[in-house]
Amino acid sequence: MSLAHVLLTSLIEKPSTGFELARRFDRSMGFFWNATHQQIYRELNGMLKQGWISTLENKNDTSRKKTYCVEQLGRTELADWMLKQSPPAQLREELMVRLRAEAQFGGNTVLPELERHLELHQQKLEVYQQIFAKDFEHADKNDRTLYIHKMILQLGIDMEIGWIAWFKTVIPQLKLFAQQA
Repeated sequence: MSLAHVLLTSLIEKPSTGFELARRFDRSMGFFWNATHQQIYRELNGMLKQGWISTLENKNDTSRKKTYCVEQLGRTELADWMLKQSPPAQLREELMVRLRAEAQFGGNTVLPELERHLELHQQKLEVYQQIFAKDFEHADKNDRTLYIHKMILQLGIDMEIGWIAWFKTVIPQLKLFAQQA
């Protein structure tokens, strides 16, 4: 997957300025795809050159803001991309490598980082649960788009619950090992 496909998806959902897109990205797509605002603007320029998107003219707006929308070439690119197969995501977590190194060195030096990550996952879970309550608790159960968005969020919630359970298993056991040493 490329950032272009993420941006095409966001722009199909709602034509946006670069600023609006970056803000929306931070609050939705950014939960599962990282990109800086600079990367977003650079990708938008590339997509403009490829003819995947265009800008809407607003005669009443005297600012230099551009509202981007998806063109037929962009829709075709996104539709073709959707048909491609992709492997399941592979866990690439720096903390796990640190923990493996710690297994060799000992000393529980990674323990504070594990505790910090536990707090971060608890905070993210809280954010996801707030979004769920706000956007989906009373949503139309027959709306396909809302159902898909809800299930993506549910996967995020489930993943955070899994991480929290893992940390709550590992941290006390590592503390116990430290006491026994």
